[in-house]
Amino acid sequence: MRAQPHPLAGRTVALRPGSVSPSLVVEDWAEHVFGKSWTAMGCHAASMAYAVRATVAGLPLDDDVVYGKCPAGLGHIVHVTEIDGGAS
Repeated sequence: MRAQPHPLAGRTVALRPGSVSPSLVVEDWAEHVFGKSWTAMGCHAASMAYAVRATVAGLPLDDDVVYGKCPAGLGHIVHVTEIDGGAS
């Protein structure tokens, strides 16, 4: 687990086209929010949704993911490469 919070925690970021939403308010690295890897979350809705989306879109299945909320208030896991402006 990473020692530091994600550098964009608490900020609204633009997401690349084709992601879950045009923007996301980053809460932190998903492993900080959940206390473990998103891959170990079982039937957690955001984890399952990312697994499906990652498989279809060819996104990495690693832990370089953040958890945040889209403008509609729904929680999502997003890979850092989906953040507009590059990986952070």
